[in-house]
Amino acid sequence: MPELERLERDVVVIGAGATGLTAATKLAQAGLSVIVLEARDRVGGRLWTDLIDGQMFELGGQWVSPDQTALLETLDELGLSTYERYREGESVYIGPDGQAARFTGDIFPAGEHTKAEIERLIVVLDELVAQTDPAAPWEHPEASRFDRISFRSWLEQQTDDAEAIENIALFIADAMLTKPAHAFSLLQALLMAASAGSFSNLVDADFILDRRVVGGLQSVPLTLAERLGDDVRLGQPVRHIDWSADAATVTTDTLAVAARRVLVAVPPNLYDRIEYAPPLPRIRQQLQQHQSLGLVIKVHATYPTPFWRAAGLSGTAFSPYQVVHEAYDNSNFGEEQGTLVGFVSDEKADALFRLDPAERKRAVLASLAAYFGPEAEAPTVYYESDWASEEWTQGAYAASFDLGGLTRYGAAQLEPVGSLRFGSSDLAAEGYQHVDGAIRVGRRLAAEVIAELGAAAEPAAAEPAAAEPAATEPGATQPAAADSAASTPASSTTARPTGGEPQ
Repeated sequence: MPELERLERDVVVIGAGATGLTAATKLAQAGLSVIVLEARDRVGGRLWTDLIDGQMFELGGQWVSPDQTALLETLDELGLSTYERYREGESVYIGPDGQAARFTGDIFPAGEHTKAEIERLIVVLDELVAQTDPAAPWEHPEASRFDRISFRSWLEQQTDDAEAIENIALFIADAMLTKPAHAFSLLQALLMAASAGSFSNLVDADFILDRRVVGGLQSVPLTLAERLGDDVRLGQPVRHIDWSADAATVTTDTLAVAARRVLVAVPPNLYDRIEYAPPLPRIRQQLQQHQSLGLVIKVHATYPTPFWRAAGLSGTAFSPYQVVHEAYDNSNFGEEQGTLVGFVSDEKADALFRLDPAERKRAVLASLAAYFGPEAEAPTVYYESDWASEEWTQGAYAASFDLGGLTRYGAAQLEPVGSLRFGSSDLAAEGYQHVDGAIRVGRRLAAEVIAELGAAAEPAAAEPAAAEPAATEPGATQPAAADSAASTPASSTTARPTGGEPQ
């Protein structure tokens, strides 16, 4: 076994996603020495722009909304341009009868009772969300009760309209947490909505899916990493952390880095890919067992032209009764060809993965054709983003707690453990599971470390002792006018849903 290269830094950052690279940038600007260790052979984590058969697809997170001020500031600082998502024309909704109906505005063609119930439920949820602090949802006066009931059970208590239940559930379950609505609590749903400002914001596609970045949202971590230069090391899955209250040594297959602080900037489901000495505190080990990612297939289909536009369609479509529960015009800036993006979530994704690839493709394209017509069944390029099969992600879009987990463990997930801190978009308040939240968490972690260590500190190579854990297409704008977050370690009215895919 080759001898390890030994380094000393003030801070080691594990994960070269938006959280880790933002934190590293702020730490370096404060004069602290830093190194970023990334398991993958690329930066970006859950942000990934790639060419598939010559066609550019954003395989992970991609959208920018007006309230994502941390992301907007970063886009501006990096000089990255944005452009509007195409949305001219009519949208398509498929109801329980299986018939495609075209409509404009936010109200889809449903029965009057269903419309009224959806509008009423949105008002009720907006009121509950207004009472929920996204930074501490467990402090809501009814937090304990809200965390013990599933979102679906709560909806079923509110209305007897099945179509209204399916559509309201879709906004949070399929489109955001990518889990069945019976698998997470009402409180978790309120956190998801509160992180976007309101439930109304969450269901308004023209708001939350407003813009895209020219060249792809991965341009953010790529540009940050370029500025950090050799302080970003790829292909370095972290295997072991020896830690104490004041120092740590982080080990990969080829490196051993002594540092004063460590930022574990990866999704919670991957924390235990690292061996810790001493072991993490009991509550930390427990809480990590109650968080999990959801499951979604992000489907990309490119055609010679955006044929739906000629038919007067915007490319926006949704239905809780279809395999593809939502779809959008995802044509890239400046391209003549047209691209649709669609999403298949949780139990529907389970069913598709039981099919062979050819059957799965036929099922997806048949669902797109139900919205847009038979031309949708003949793309020139087709691709499925399957983040659950990615070794260093294993799901989508971000981690959420099981029933009762948010009140039991939510506050503890934010606490440092000796010289270690944990964070990613999965732990964000505003911008939860989006790139905006990843950037906010990266800024917070960096600020906490800077406050502890001070600026321009000298690296400390203390050998950590085994100690008890601390208790604790209209055209681009220049620049931006508009999750996932960190990469991973080693060892009005009836509104349309919005894809919360990994940002």
